[in-house]
Amino acid sequence: MMVGATVASGVAALVTLFGTSAPAPQIRLVDDTVPMTQGDGSLSDGQVLTPFDVQNPAIGRLDPRLLAAVQNAANAAAADGVTMTINSGWRSTDFQQSLLDQAVQTYGSLAAARQYVQTPTASRHVTGEAVDIGGPQADHWLIANGARFGLCQIYANELWHFELVADPAGTCPPLQPNAAG
Repeated sequence: MMVGATVASGVAALVTLFGTSAPAPQIRLVDDTVPMTQGDGSLSDGQVLTPFDVQNPAIGRLDPRLLAAVQNAANAAAADGVTMTINSGWRSTDFQQSLLDQAVQTYGSLAAARQYVQTPTASRHVTGEAVDIGGPQADHWLIANGARFGLCQIYANELWHFELVADPAGTCPPLQPNAAG
């Protein structure tokens, strides 16, 4: 799930210079600016991650089983000429809450926002058990082929959101209409 995070500052991390720290990068969530750091799972504007960028917390803090499945799927997709990127992976509780707060502003109510953004206590991104896939045709490739890696699309309204939930026979559960269920 992507709510349009962009970085207002070109600062990639806190830097100490002459005894002072540079300000934390500002992640702009649509029209609201809140301080966030790369350590919360947010991505800079235009930042592209692959499933192999484990030095980034959004990838490195994914559940190891999910990470391995996504990496295996990315390799298979590449063999088919499809590049798989990660738009969002692990998220801190605070970052997930900020996404939910922004969705409430965007959609006008918590009920409407919940169709697209889970609460921090319910989000599988916060536990590292969900990933949002990017790249041209990557979501469609994963919808068609993901079950053989255990990866399933979860929400009908989010083609990009995948979790490791296929049963041992490689069958995915029925789609939920949206994040609210």
